[in-house]
Amino acid sequence: METQERRTRILQILQKEQRPLSGTELARELGVSRQIIVQDIALLRATNKNILSTNKGYLLFQEDEEKHRFQKTVKVRHSKEETRDELYTIVDCGGRLLDVVVEHEIYGMITVDLIINSRVDVDTFLNQVAEHETTLLNDLTKGVHFHTIEADSMDRLDMVEAKLKEKGYLIR
Repeated sequence: METQERRTRILQILQKEQRPLSGTELARELGVSRQIIVQDIALLRATNKNILSTNKGYLLFQEDEEKHRFQKTVKVRHSKEETRDELYTIVDCGGRLLDVVVEHEIYGMITVDLIINSRVDVDTFLNQVAEHETTLLNDLTKGVHFHTIEADSMDRLDMVEAKLKEKGYLIR
């Protein structure tokens, strides 16, 4: 399979899938190494293909033309121990957590796509953090970070924001 044909096939595969696919899964399906997939994805992203790289794999971000979504960015602060509660609060109110952003004094803005839709996604994410013995990005900024949250309505976003404020996580 030629390089351009493989990249086209990657896009086709990602368009069909609703869940993130790992580089290993794509490599297996296309009969190449995971490193080739990583390079292909990087080049596709460089040509403005909206491929998100999440902790669960690659996901093609596609606007849902039938359903308009609303977004809001919130600034929050909490301890490491409160992370699960913060994320559960967002998804329990009908929010979809798109990313985490920290403003580091030396490195500037660091943004990571998360795509967390449910408590299962929260648990998977936090289990991966524990399994890999890594720290959360907000450890770099004394707990302060931003999230882009998406929902089906402004009312849902307002509910998320109110709950985060009620729990003392929301900061202005």
